Amino acid sequence: SFSTEAHTPSALPLRQKAIIMTRMRPNVLVTGTPGVGKSTFCEALATSAGFRHLEVSKMVREQKLYREWDDEMDCSIFDEDMVGDALEPLLDDGGCLVDFHSSAPLDDRWFDLVVVLRADTNTLYSRLEKRHYPESKIKGNVEAEIFQTCLEEAREVFEESDVKIWEIQHDNQEEMEAAMQRVQEFLISYQPS
Repeated sequence: SFSTEAHTPSALPLRQKAIIMTRMRPNVLVTGTPGVGKSTFCEALATSAGFRHLEVSKMVREQKLYREWDDEMDCSIFDEDMVGDALEPLLDDGGCLVDFHSSAPLDDRWFDLVVVLRADTNTLYSRLEKRHYPESKIKGNVEAEIFQTCLEEAREVFEESDVKIWEIQHDNQEEMEAAMQRVQEFLISYQPS
């Protein structure tokens, strides 16, 4: 016999539910090399726009969404499936700013805009020094910025979707305010599809 229950969104796996459900508010991924100002940007934007700031690196640490630790870089090697599973239910209703240096574990259907923050390498170096990162970690992150690693990863993850990718410079307060204004205009004009 035919059962309507099997065809309702609640009976579908989470990843299939995301396709059916329409968000009334957009989700925005803010990505970039560590030190470009993702958290600062997201905190300010979340406050002004009334959105939820999801700091994925913090979630990885607090919820132990990793299986390995890199002693040389003094950081976790996050588990893509664990990160995706933790994020997905938080994004269902929209209204989230997701702050993470990697686009790899993310599904393009979860987002309506991707903002890739960039920083001048001298600015980035100075910010990472203030965090007391070891020289090898600073060098690795500066090289990642030079080679546009986060931008290229975002382009790869979102290349077959309609999600816009904005590359935005974030070296000072004026650039941050201009970027916030641009993203706020997107949030205000968002229409669910």
